[in-house]
Amino acid sequence: MAGIYLHIPFCKKACHYCDFHFSTTMKNKDELIAAMHKELDLRKDYLQGEKIKTIYFGGGTPSVLESDEIKRILDHIHRVFEVEKEAEVTLEANPDDLTPSMIRGLKESTVNRLSIGIQSFRDEDLKMMNRAHNASQADYAVKASQDGGFENITIDLIYSIPGLSMREWKMNLETAIQLHVQHISAYSLTIEPGTVFGNYQSKGKLIAVDQDFSGDQFLTMIETLNKAGFDQYEVSNFCLPDFESKHNSAYWNGARYLGIGPSAHSFDGESRQWNIANNSVYVRFLEKNEMNFEREILDERTRINEYIMTGLRTKWGIDNELLRSKYHFDLFKEYEEMIFELKHKGKLNIDESTMRLTKEGLLMADRIASDFFIV
Repeated sequence: MAGIYLHIPFCKKACHYCDFHFSTTMKNKDELIAAMHKELDLRKDYLQGEKIKTIYFGGGTPSVLESDEIKRILDHIHRVFEVEKEAEVTLEANPDDLTPSMIRGLKESTVNRLSIGIQSFRDEDLKMMNRAHNASQADYAVKASQDGGFENITIDLIYSIPGLSMREWKMNLETAIQLHVQHISAYSLTIEPGTVFGNYQSKGKLIAVDQDFSGDQFLTMIETLNKAGFDQYEVSNFCLPDFESKHNSAYWNGARYLGIGPSAHSFDGESRQWNIANNSVYVRFLEKNEMNFEREILDERTRINEYIMTGLRTKWGIDNELLRSKYHFDLFKEYEEMIFELKHKGKLNIDESTMRLTKEGLLMADRIASDFFIV
């Protein structure tokens, strides 16, 4: 089963932490959407006839589109591809876009999962991050979506925000729990070069949160959400039973996916490619029925390293038997001493041929994974 990702590169405002590809002007929105329709036709054979299990509108802010524009894209996908009847169809939305009419329009489409970018229930945080909504809009958006018939809702939260105390972080988590959403994604604020926050940091106007305190907020999050019945199935993702993100889980398990739109990535099982991250150039090429992208053939070493990276971030861990049968690589043998040390320090659990990180290990998942990489 394969997935389709659609990158909608428009936002009302530029969040101070964001380094994704987006534009705050929508003057060429119609041309870009037309180009995405054309790309769907040009790449109809990319997934080699696999049935589509998941569709995901990301960005940017997909909810800046009209619901009719979203419906037309979905109708086009159903014409070009074979889509599973119960396919998961997710749309990322900002709270201020989820008006009653927008919710009704989305409910009339095949969208059946909303990913609401709340980030914080504190106005101070939202203002600092230059979000387009306020706390009351965040609360309203979730409740209105539920009242509108959506039964699969995930919200995004951010921790390690300068000035966000542990008590306030717990309040954010409790507020999310009390809203009875099915899924929560929570990320540590990362200050990236080239962003507003990156500029502030370089000038000494912003100081990142201490790593130890960030780690404490991470562990508090796990404890709080676990008590509320949420399962941590990936470092940053928590869900109630049977509400894992099928789309993201497919990424982590190596499924094929097609990326549509500027900067969107695709994976066909053997190579990865990504479209030009420039709206005008993307449109110009597709007007000529051409694509502008870069492509990387994934050698065996890269595939093993990617499996290690994604596997260690999930509750499913790494299956050494799979590595041995598929790649003739024995991780347990090659890194026996390192594995013993991590297990002794309480950062790793071994269950027969499967290796999983503990809560403490998840704190440094990327660092541990990189130590296991084949170079």
